[in-house]
Amino acid sequence: MARDKPTRGGAGEIAGLKLRAEDDEDLAVISTVLQDALVPVGEMAFLPEERRFVMVANRFVWERPPIDGGKRYERTLAGIAFEDVAAVKIRGFDRADPDRILQILAVRAVPGAVVFDFSGSDSMRLEVGRILCHLEDLGEPWPTPWRPRHPLDEG
Repeated sequence: MARDKPTRGGAGEIAGLKLRAEDDEDLAVISTVLQDALVPVGEMAFLPEERRFVMVANRFVWERPPIDGGKRYERTLAGIAFEDVAAVKIRGFDRADPDRILQILAVRAVPGAVVFDFSGSDSMRLEVGRILCHLEDLGEPWPTPWRPRHPLDEG
């Protein structure tokens, strides 16, 4: 996993993530970073002539502690690109509905593909020749009072 560590930018800001995944273990890190990310269907695109799939996700910043004494969290936009994509198959949603928002639960590798599991049993399968993914945070994070919760969370 190639990774640039978050660093302090100007005015004390923390620079965003920049990750590359090339195998199942790397993809597991990408999955963790994207858990609970929100993706409008209109922010996904398959570029068949480039054999590339791209999306912009509104991701929860899991890797940093809460701000303001634990009362506020952060979200940021992240650009994600998968290379060597031959086809995209979807289940449970319509690509013609650009305003529909999907919530990423997990991203996982299966033989010959990368699968996105979304809430509500929706999914997307990228048929790939190999795993090659780039994720990069875009712009500055913004505060949010809402932390995603899951049934198994404590408290």
